[in-house]
Amino acid sequence: MGEIQKYKDLIGRRVADDDLEGLAVDLLKAAIANKGNWTGLWDGVLARLRELPPQARSRVADGLVTQYHSAQAGPNARENALILLGIVSRDLPPHDRLTAERLALLDKISRQHSFWYGARYENLIEAELAAGRPIAPAVVATVRRAVLHAYQNEDLPRTAKKLTEPPLNVGEEWAEEALRETGGVWQQLLTHMATATAAKPSAKWDKQATALADALGPDRVREAVIRWLALVGRPRTFELDRGRYEPDVNSAYDPYNANALRGLAWLLSLLPPHPDTARALGALVETSLKKVAGLGPRNPKVANAGVNALARVDSEAALAELARLATRVTYKNTAKLLDAALEARAVALGLSREEIEELAVPAYGLTGVGHAEHRLGETTAVLEVQGTKAVLTWRNASGKPVKTVPAAVRRDHAEELKELKATVKDIDRMLSAQSERLDRQFLADRTWSYATWRERYLDHPLVGTLARRLLWTVDGTTVGHAEGALRTLADVPVTDGTDVRLWHPVDHTPAEIVAWRDWLERHGVTQPFKQAHREVYLLTDAERATGTYSNRFAAHVLRQHQFHSLAAARGWRNKLRLAVDDEAPPPARDLPRWGLRAEYWIEGEGGEDYTDITDSGTFLRLRTDQVRFYPIGAPENSAHCAGGEYRMWLRDGEDPVEPLPLTQIPPLVLSEVLRDVDLFVGVASIGNDPTWQDGGPGGRFQEYWTSYGFGELNQSAETRRLLLDRLIPRLAIADRCTLEGRFLHVKGDRHTYKIHLGSGNILRTPNDQYLCIVPKAGPSAAQAGYLPYEGDRMLAVILSKAMMLADDTRITDPTILSQL
Repeated sequence: MGEIQKYKDLIGRRVADDDLEGLAVDLLKAAIANKGNWTGLWDGVLARLRELPPQARSRVADGLVTQYHSAQAGPNARENALILLGIVSRDLPPHDRLTAERLALLDKISRQHSFWYGARYENLIEAELAAGRPIAPAVVATVRRAVLHAYQNEDLPRTAKKLTEPPLNVGEEWAEEALRETGGVWQQLLTHMATATAAKPSAKWDKQATALADALGPDRVREAVIRWLALVGRPRTFELDRGRYEPDVNSAYDPYNANALRGLAWLLSLLPPHPDTARALGALVETSLKKVAGLGPRNPKVANAGVNALARVDSEAALAELARLATRVTYKNTAKLLDAALEARAVALGLSREEIEELAVPAYGLTGVGHAEHRLGETTAVLEVQGTKAVLTWRNASGKPVKTVPAAVRRDHAEELKELKATVKDIDRMLSAQSERLDRQFLADRTWSYATWRERYLDHPLVGTLARRLLWTVDGTTVGHAEGALRTLADVPVTDGTDVRLWHPVDHTPAEIVAWRDWLERHGVTQPFKQAHREVYLLTDAERATGTYSNRFAAHVLRQHQFHSLAAARGWRNKLRLAVDDEAPPPARDLPRWGLRAEYWIEGEGGEDYTDITDSGTFLRLRTDQVRFYPIGAPENSAHCAGGEYRMWLRDGEDPVEPLPLTQIPPLVLSEVLRDVDLFVGVASIGNDPTWQDGGPGGRFQEYWTSYGFGELNQSAETRRLLLDRLIPRLAIADRCTLEGRFLHVKGDRHTYKIHLGSGNILRTPNDQYLCIVPKAGPSAAQAGYLPYEGDRMLAVILSKAMMLADDTRITDPTILSQL
């Protein structure tokens, strides 16, 4: 307070002494004292300055110009001189003081994401406006972003309101494409879109948006908006400067434009329903939830607007998109909105949530299970589902296959071709979503009537391509689909029944499981996920001894962010562990069908000096502990993020609840929960990273990396071993491969190699020397021929490495050659 009063008094003395040039020096000293932050009580100093007569302020302005050019002035002093010049020159007759310098500073500001409102940069803007010059669009964008953080400040928002052009911020490809639309109504529409700042549109907002869309033509508007939304998420047209500890602002949405994106989503929901609308909104939701370093999801508010818009569209395509997103979205608030939207549809139709998800899957024009033909002139387009992909092929008038789209189709049937290609993409996305939904049905433990099941699963044009590759039980008899019919293990056709359930190996003997594996292989059935080969986790003697918890997956070191994503995808709630003084509950999965909650206890691993954290303070790695089960309504446990004892939080007189004995957990539930946890460890463990042979930071994980990377096989690796035992004889390199214990041995011309069946890590002769080969993204196991199930990436990695090492004289990669 004393410092503020000092400068207020100083202004008075300098005016009384007629030393206004000296006042300019004092003001720059004040800028040093307040570190360029003209907020709070410093407002009083600026107010006293603005109260000076115009002639006095003009002399102060001249003094600031002199100080700007003085030899002693550094960058901070010159910047503050420009800002103070704008303040004292406000309302004075236009005068060309430091115009070029001010424009240079504004150019610098245009490359910033935003600025602290206390810097008073709005005075630079006001000076330009007073001179009658337009403000550069990139500067307008920075000012608008800064306003979003201008708390308890009126000057910056007041200036920003004068910046009405352009209606959207430049810098994002979609926005710049939208700004190319000419005409007053288009500009009015974009301006109205940017007012979408609430969670949901008001009736007044909808009314104005509808009027603007009607003036332009609903079809024209829909086509334009969908074209713009297809560009959302692309790299910025120019990058913004980013501080070392700032989030990746160049990968995030412009927050001002994000409001317009919400408005565009709402606008689409007001237009007549169209399949392209549902596609565009679904893509917007997923794009908006993509993670950005240091920030998290790009913009959940835009994703939520997309969900709300889909919920307002009364069409089969919109319902299908909601159901698809419900299987993919893991961000908590958006997932809740999706659940609410589907529940509302279910209630309106008098159905259960599960039934609405089943009925929401469209046929996509398929006239048979996984098959459709479309006549385009003299050409026939054949759309077929092959495994997890939809494939579009072409036949000419004589029925002969042609390799590419005929020119006549591209010329005369452009719209139909565009729709067919869009349908292929829709089917691919929905196949992935439905495969995940079916994989989750084991714990849902559902039973269908035979007729309903055939309609919604076996004979459904899309879902049938998955259901016909799975095993089911019809009235207690296990059946699979082959040669056009449901068949028993002895290939006896089954044509009718009463109740149908999804088959799970935990309920069957090892001999029967092996028999069904042979059946699938005999009929060439590749399952969409592990079912007949699904790992089964039965209670062990060690777990009977511990009683209420399993240590089967304790003492592992996992990559936290990868674990977090996997947990969310498998339906587990989890909170990222931060290196702060805070507590968090363990990752947990609710199992409402069984009245249970599963927990996997973890803690942050940051090293002794907490160096293993991100710039935002998030632990890079976790250590794992027990798996426990509680009644679903039991109070939550929690522990410090950095480690320590878990304890139950009791509120409002609650009594503690003991964990349930593992012997009381149904075998199916125990097996599926432990399978999830095995997946977390198998994918996220640092032990399967081939580049960690040095043990990571300080080498402190060396022992763990070695024990995991070459140690005993977990259940999924044992399953992989059994499969490889059947696959190896069919490989082109079969004479060079043998399975021994935990390893696949591969004989090359240079060395013999041992590939660990759990981690994919490699040892080579002599002396078991480590060989580091980093697999390429998405390795293919196509050379292995028939595989009984999809989705085992580590199997593909092992087979890919084996093929390479068996022919090691043809390796050309210098990184690998240097180790041979």
